[in-house]
Amino acid sequence: MYDQPRPHQAPTAMTFEQMLERVRYEGAYPTRERAEEAVRTVLAALGRQLVGDERVDLAQTLPVEAALALTAQIPATEQLTGWSFVKDLATRTGTSPAIARWDAGAVLAVVTRLAGPDLLARILRQLPTGYALLFGQAELRRPQPAA
Repeated sequence: MYDQPRPHQAPTAMTFEQMLERVRYEGAYPTRERAEEAVRTVLAALGRQLVGDERVDLAQTLPVEAALALTAQIPATEQLTGWSFVKDLATRTGTSPAIARWDAGAVLAVVTRLAGPDLLARILRQLPTGYALLFGQAELRRPQPAA
């Protein structure tokens, strides 16, 4: 069911090499290898948080190598808030939360462009609070149910 291409989506508009160069620019990384490391670790972490159609649709917008980093991960049983996502990324990569936040911002800024506004909105609705800022978007308060 999910291995069929979705007809409403355009083909990937960026190669993996172009994505790495864009992330290298966004993150001001000194080398292409450092940008690739950031892409792979951030997309793997995001892959642990996304499920369902949003995960599949995002994978289809990414270059193949990036999509494989995203989809190779088994989704976590518990979703992390945006800040917990950054702390988990820092722990897994052995870096500081500041570096993990920088990496997430650089990679997810490029993912935002590839995903487009509609898919990004769906992704942000699925994730807990704190992710919008990581994707370079305003964090709007969600309406609270009436008591």
